[in-house]
Amino acid sequence: MKKRMFIMLLAITLVLGGVFGYKVFIGSMIKGFIAAGSNPPQTISTTKAVTEEWQTRLEAVGSLRAVNGADLSSEIAGIVQSISFESGGDVEKDSVLVQLRADDDLAKLRALETAAKLAGIIVERDQKQLKAQAISQATMDNDTATLEAAKAQVAAQQAVVDKKTIKAPFAGHLGIRQVDVGQYVQAGTALVTLQQLDPIYVDFTLPEKALTQIKADQKVTAKVDALQGASFDGVIAALNSKVDEATRNIQVRAEFKNPDHKLLPGMFATVAIEVGEPQHFITLPQTAITYNPYGNTVFVIDNSDADKPVAKQSFVTTGAVRGDQIAVLTGIKEGDVIVTSGQIKLRNGSPVKVNNEIQPSNNANPKPEDK
Repeated sequence: MKKRMFIMLLAITLVLGGVFGYKVFIGSMIKGFIAAGSNPPQTISTTKAVTEEWQTRLEAVGSLRAVNGADLSSEIAGIVQSISFESGGDVEKDSVLVQLRADDDLAKLRALETAAKLAGIIVERDQKQLKAQAISQATMDNDTATLEAAKAQVAAQQAVVDKKTIKAPFAGHLGIRQVDVGQYVQAGTALVTLQQLDPIYVDFTLPEKALTQIKADQKVTAKVDALQGASFDGVIAALNSKVDEATRNIQVRAEFKNPDHKLLPGMFATVAIEVGEPQHFITLPQTAITYNPYGNTVFVIDNSDADKPVAKQSFVTTGAVRGDQIAVLTGIKEGDVIVTSGQIKLRNGSPVKVNNEIQPSNNANPKPEDK
């Protein structure tokens, strides 16, 4: 009986041990497969960190405006009698542009001139009679006042007549006329726009901290969306005399030559000002930088094992940005191979597989493509 029980216990022990051993064996195999499959090489693209000459630039956006520009209008109401310009033409200063009908005003002017002439004759006669003591000084003074009042009325009426003739206040380029002959216009109605286009201004703003880096006559480069690929060179003409309290920005005005009138008031412009001396920085595509609250990082490829390259995380200090590029001040050295895309899949020590068939943009002066 004891022998039979011993045999049964031994059999049970062997069975249980076999089952347990099998589970351990299977578990270890599964763990091995998981470990082998949980960290496969991640496909990434890379670039080599290089040192480039870096010219610090201040960039801003602004608007073009004419040196002199005005929407011309009449100060008084009237009927358009004649138009002496063509839309889109150039005119000289004081050129007659529009003449309003002034027949009634001219007739009134003649009447007032006649009255003033008569008052003048009376004063001349009074002067002779006063010498002969034929009239009193009071009469002389009264007639003199009448003459001066008549002259003032003539001057006022002459001003009304002059306002019926609209002249160019400065030489410039005309726009499209907004009125026709025979049309009645109210005071203030726009007749035509006149713009002096050469030279032309670009107004823009910069942060107040830029005040120490800019000055009058400093070189400025501008580009406009309407003229893709073209750039224009100018100089800073003036800085505003105060900083805007709301934005803490300073208004800057640059002047550009515009002999062919390609630049027009109201255009949107991007401007760049080179400041300081050129420096040399290690540059990378901006896509290589991972921005974090605790510090910016890059992944550097470790090729110590040529068959199994891995990505090592490195903290970096970044500097200025130009186009698609960013300056790196500390954290890497020239010649380091840096991951430019695929970082989201990586952690420190991840094995990688490099595929550089497609590279992120790394242009200091990128230009948008029209598609």
